[in-house]
Amino acid sequence: MGRALIIGAGGVASVVVHKCCQNPDVFEEICIASRTLEKCDALKHKLEGGSTKISTAKIDADKSEEVAALIHAFKPDIVINVALPYQDLSIMDACLATGVHYLDTANYEPPDLAKFEYSWQWAYRERFEKAGLIAVLGCGFDPGVTGVFSAHAMKHHFDEIHEIDILDANAGDHGYPFATNFNPEINIREITANGRYWENGQWVETPPLSEKRVYDFPEIGPKDMYLLYHEELESLAQNVKGLKRIRFWMTFSERYLTHLHVLENVGMTSIEPIEIQGIRISPLQFLKAVLPDPASLGPRTKGKTNIGCIYKGMKDGKPKTYYVYNVCVHEECYAEVGSQAISYTTGVPAMIGAMMVLKGLWNKPGVHNVEEFEPDPFMEALNMHGLPWKDTFEPNLVD
Repeated sequence: MGRALIIGAGGVASVVVHKCCQNPDVFEEICIASRTLEKCDALKHKLEGGSTKISTAKIDADKSEEVAALIHAFKPDIVINVALPYQDLSIMDACLATGVHYLDTANYEPPDLAKFEYSWQWAYRERFEKAGLIAVLGCGFDPGVTGVFSAHAMKHHFDEIHEIDILDANAGDHGYPFATNFNPEINIREITANGRYWENGQWVETPPLSEKRVYDFPEIGPKDMYLLYHEELESLAQNVKGLKRIRFWMTFSERYLTHLHVLENVGMTSIEPIEIQGIRISPLQFLKAVLPDPASLGPRTKGKTNIGCIYKGMKDGKPKTYYVYNVCVHEECYAEVGSQAISYTTGVPAMIGAMMVLKGLWNKPGVHNVEEFEPDPFMEALNMHGLPWKDTFEPNLVD
């Protein structure tokens, strides 16, 4: 049915490649491209021999002309960007130049500024629409499935949604004193930034990790969770009818936060470059180099994740609450694709989003967040491809 160029060769990319190869009727041919060709070749070696034809390429995704040249050579129907958020715009430029659909899992973030927002990518709306091309933004789990959950809730359960709480819990244990479950640079920049939530038409800012709740998660139990700013808040605040408040919560252990505070206090989380023996490097880049590679955590990680959304609103003139979530088991993810659940819950939705585009089920030219598309086929695909969802109308609400 189609050809996909997958840019990236880390933990999430590995899941995307595995899941594409599980669906050869949709992904007839894939090309894995990264700055490190050896990682691409290792993935190819692990998976070749099935029905999906696999090739590899070395590429610097910071250089739009290199991406465009590879697109011209491989002729994909869609580019799945699971590289770094710093590279979103260069890859989008290449897709525009070559007439190819685009999908990513995280919004653009400038390398020298700890700030992520959709404004840079939303600025491409008119160009993609005029070109008749689709750009799907943030098609991981959060953002991604949380947006699909919201579209599902709007379509099937509410006339108006007034409040959304997005809850992301990882009860997995990898055995290290301190490690991040995805790219350390992105992860630590995200956590150490001010918290922010949307209420009554405006953004409310909070000091980092200052808002805490204990929540009793299904299948996981009570966990400490903290209010963060997360990118899907920006798009959902615009796209959900009648919304009055939206917040994002993530769980952290005391051990994790203690390590993080110490690293902050000694300057290791700074993105400002310093010079050491004639070489300029940011402390956070150095920290990334010494921390365990998230892609290596798979065989060590035990336990479950629970990610979902609680909605409060109105249906047929009556108040209604609704909770929809997914529970993922780290060991089961590793047994299937060789990755822990954090990579799995991001990579599977990226594959499904690309599948929606290739099948013509998502066919709206322009730059769009996932909640702007039809949710039903995606919700069905989650159940079929490893991320089954559960729901209840009597959730334990966040106060």
